[in-house]
Amino acid sequence: MTSKVEETAAVTEGLGYEQARDELIDVVRRLEAGGTTLEESLALWERGEELAKVCRRWLEGARARLDAALAEEEGDGRDTGGGKGGRADREAEGEE
Repeated sequence: MTSKVEETAAVTEGLGYEQARDELIDVVRRLEAGGTTLEESLALWERGEELAKVCRRWLEGARARLDAALAEEEGDGRDTGGGKGGRADREAEGEE
C-alpha cells in the first residue's frame, strides 16, 4: 500500500510545466488570501513546494536542451547571423 505522500508525488511528477505553474499560482493565491487553518496552510505550502520543483525540473530540462542545441550548432560551424562578422553582417556588406 502506498502512502498519500507517495501518491501525491507520483501525480505531481506527471504534470506538464504549464499545469504545474498554473496550480502553483493558485496555491500562492490561496495562501495570500488567508482564511485557512494552520493545517490547510501547511498542506498548501507543501503542495507549492512540490509544484515549484516540477517547474524547476522542466525549466532546467529546457535550458539543457537549448544549451545542447547551441553547442551542436557551434560544433557544426553554423552561423546564425548574430554577432560581429556573422552572416547578417556579411549580407549587409554585400558579401553573400
